[in-house]
Amino acid sequence: MIEIPPDRIAAVTGARILVEGNQAHPTRASIDSRKVDPGDLFFGLPGEKTDGGEFAAGALAAGAWGVVVSPDHAEGLASGEVDGWVFAAPDPLVALQDLARDWRRSLGARVLGITGSYGKTTVKDIARALFPGEVHATEENFNTEIGLPLTILSAPVGTDILVLEMAMRGFGQIELLATIAEPEVGVITGVGPVHVELVGSVEGVARAKAELIDGLPDDGVLVAPVQAGELEPHIARAPAVIRFGEGGDVFLAESRREGDQTAALVSTPEGTERFEFPFTEAHNLMNALAAIGAGLALGVTLGSMSERTGQIRFSRLRGERIRLGGGVLLLNDCYNANPVSMRSALEHLASHSEASRRIAVLGLMGELGEDSDAYHAEVGRLARELGIETVIGVGPEATLYEPDSQASDPIEAAELLEGMLEPDSVILVKGSRSAGLEAVAEQLVEREGA
Repeated sequence: MIEIPPDRIAAVTGARILVEGNQAHPTRASIDSRKVDPGDLFFGLPGEKTDGGEFAAGALAAGAWGVVVSPDHAEGLASGEVDGWVFAAPDPLVALQDLARDWRRSLGARVLGITGSYGKTTVKDIARALFPGEVHATEENFNTEIGLPLTILSAPVGTDILVLEMAMRGFGQIELLATIAEPEVGVITGVGPVHVELVGSVEGVARAKAELIDGLPDDGVLVAPVQAGELEPHIARAPAVIRFGEGGDVFLAESRREGDQTAALVSTPEGTERFEFPFTEAHNLMNALAAIGAGLALGVTLGSMSERTGQIRFSRLRGERIRLGGGVLLLNDCYNANPVSMRSALEHLASHSEASRRIAVLGLMGELGEDSDAYHAEVGRLARELGIETVIGVGPEATLYEPDSQASDPIEAAELLEGMLEPDSVILVKGSRSAGLEAVAEQLVEREGA
């Protein structure tokens, strides 16, 4: 329930009320008229191909509490017979963002903003599990100028902490998201050659990510890696900093792999605490340190976080561990890929020295700019240096890995795998979302059985 009355909605969004409805509050915000439920507040957002305002009448007919649309659409609705509130806003997208900011303030929740070239979803997943109280976090890819305000507006009354991912699609994007979310603590997981074609260079990526630093309040805290690379020159602007990783404020004093878990002693300025993490990947241990550092900045105790490690669940397609027949382990990590995350995934695959065979199924890494070919070739060399027994490339771009076998598409890759699997094999499936490698995992699960 978004407990904001109609007159407040109008004031916050700069809208005019052209038609009045019932005085109840809207239940949630929606931008898809096909998915409107009774009680929703529908925002008719203009798009490249269609204008959402054209579907406002349908949203009201489906039971929407009200609609926020451009003045021309609002006037058209007001001239007919409609049941529900009609708000005429100069820019419905800005209205959505402004209302989200107002709801964020009304909730009184602590707010954590997370960005970075890699690991931000995993840090979010870990933070959501470790933080006590009512925690509301970003779902799926709701981390843009549209998704983030929808996430905030879906937070229920009583939310204690908002954990929000922030995507970067060019300069000014993180700045905008920070003005909406007003985070008190910000995590920048690191920077790398991701979305380079949008900002020109890795230095440009760092500058764009650092907009989160400038969005923190005077008493805010930045959580950043010890090895910050191109981000380092920007960190001095942060009001306060917690560093994670070896040599930092939050680090692993001890760690021991126990099957599919890691027993770790985490050292922090607030003392040390033992954690039992339900994963073994080195990069995810770093992500856990970032989440713990953010928790400390938000006032969460180490003991409170330690006792919640069993609740950690990763988002779909991000480091999923799937056990197949014959002791085969599938590492399904195909939501996204870049040179940094690819290195981490391959190193983790290589660490399975007990495996009878280690197989990497690799698709393209997208949005790497003019050095894309070199980055792909470098990943191929790394796989061989790490001793990965078999590399299968999927799609034309994957030939740059110089794979042992080449598949034209994910279905062919799954067919190739069937002839290669041995008992106790470990398979990594990794590529950018556009490569569609989730189909490889789906075929394996269907044919081999989980």
